[in-house]
Amino acid sequence: MIIVFGRMRWLWMVVCIGVLLALFIRPALHLLSTAWRDTNTPTPTVLEPGIMNDVSRLNETLISKTWSVPQDKAAAEAQLSEILHQARRDGLPVSIAGARHSMGGHTMYPRGVVIDMLPFNAMQLDEQHNILHVQAGARWNDILKYLNPFGRSVAIMQSNDSFTVGGSISVNCHGWQYGRPPIASSVLGFRLMKADGIIVRCSRNENAELFSLALGGYGLFGVILDVDLQVVPNERYQLEQFLVPADKALSTFDRAAQEQFSMAYARMSIAPDTLLDEVIITVFRVDPDPAVSIPPLVDPRMQSLRRSLFRGSVGSDFGKTLRWNAETKLQPHLRDRIFSRNQLLNEGVEIFENRSSDSTDILHEYFVPRQNVVSFVRSLRQIVRKHNEDLLNVTVRHVDTDRATFLRYADEPMFAFVMLFNQKTSVRAESTMAAMTREIINAALTNEGTYYLPYRLHATPEQFRRAYPQSKAFFKLKHKYDPDVLFRNEFYRRYGEGLESTENFDVDQRLSR
Repeated sequence: MIIVFGRMRWLWMVVCIGVLLALFIRPALHLLSTAWRDTNTPTPTVLEPGIMNDVSRLNETLISKTWSVPQDKAAAEAQLSEILHQARRDGLPVSIAGARHSMGGHTMYPRGVVIDMLPFNAMQLDEQHNILHVQAGARWNDILKYLNPFGRSVAIMQSNDSFTVGGSISVNCHGWQYGRPPIASSVLGFRLMKADGIIVRCSRNENAELFSLALGGYGLFGVILDVDLQVVPNERYQLEQFLVPADKALSTFDRAAQEQFSMAYARMSIAPDTLLDEVIITVFRVDPDPAVSIPPLVDPRMQSLRRSLFRGSVGSDFGKTLRWNAETKLQPHLRDRIFSRNQLLNEGVEIFENRSSDSTDILHEYFVPRQNVVSFVRSLRQIVRKHNEDLLNVTVRHVDTDRATFLRYADEPMFAFVMLFNQKTSVRAESTMAAMTREIINAALTNEGTYYLPYRLHATPEQFRRAYPQSKAFFKLKHKYDPDVLFRNEFYRRYGEGLESTENFDVDQRLSR
């Protein structure tokens, strides 16, 4: 009896040790291993003189010249006009670059001139009218720091603050500001230098057609110099979260929306056992207590741990499950419940960016009307499992109808599915990613939706035209405003340089050189 009891005690100790290993030691070792393998050196987008890339690291391109805009306004405008005249005279195409976070060669063209807008970043607030006058090269993180002492915030921007104003309105970005259209709706006007070097003011009342074309125009109509943006109060928000099955997400969102909130997004599970089957819905409501001060603007917390959790999900089913468990079970007990609006927007992509030399992280985004969300998610789940690509994130946002831009992606209220995949930087990996992307685009089109244009140019010209039926008129108007086709990039080369001749465009050409 004593022997049996001793064996049972030993077995119980083994079981307990196994549970502890599973619960604590393996996750700790996984995170430590991820941090050990990580590198602190981001891959540059300018590789060497004459060679440029973008954040995808799949668009290595030989260019003729990079010209950085001077900070002085008068010098910048005079020199920029001369640069454009020289480029036209020499037959060189011109592309416009900022933070270079697009992923399809939108900021470059082979043997062209690249205008670097980053130094052009001055800003001034009109407090009386809540208008920020800001030069196109300014990044959102600098804008948030500038606006914060004034008690103001950005009306609409992406969920990260690493991008430039000029780039954001050139792709007509959106964020998780609930019930708002894309950023174009907050743009009151801008100054644009056209291909002939002449500067014009564009707004809903001045050069209105050019206004709608340059917003979401991917730099094909001129150089956006400076912008007048609507700003809003920097409010104090309370966080609420709901973890629900995917089939309950829309009804849960509707119940939450009955009480007004200012910002909202959802995150879908990427863990293998619950892939797209569970959803965290996060909403931020205005704190009604006027006596409580707004929290100060500080750097994001726990950056190293959050990075290790995120990067640890690359290529690892265990890492994906660990991250989802941390987000659903641990994070609600650790994170703050009160935020300022500026604090929510004050996070750069650098926290999670891929620094590996042999892989890259690629964004996808698809827009689907509410009535077809369930059908689209069902197709999306099947496609992702079929192709077995390394899905790292799915965030869902709401975008209201866009009434400002010509090449618009939201003709009606849409739910946006923002997806991040990790892929190897090889021809084979690019080819398999392209095949999956086209299937997802077809699923979006079948469900009366569309896809976002700043990413990899995997959509066929036919898919592009179906998603954007106004594209033919868009490129015709480009020739009206830029008859010499001075402003060019790979996006234009893929879809605008003679629709028939681009049918067999090789999406892998940058990798196979």
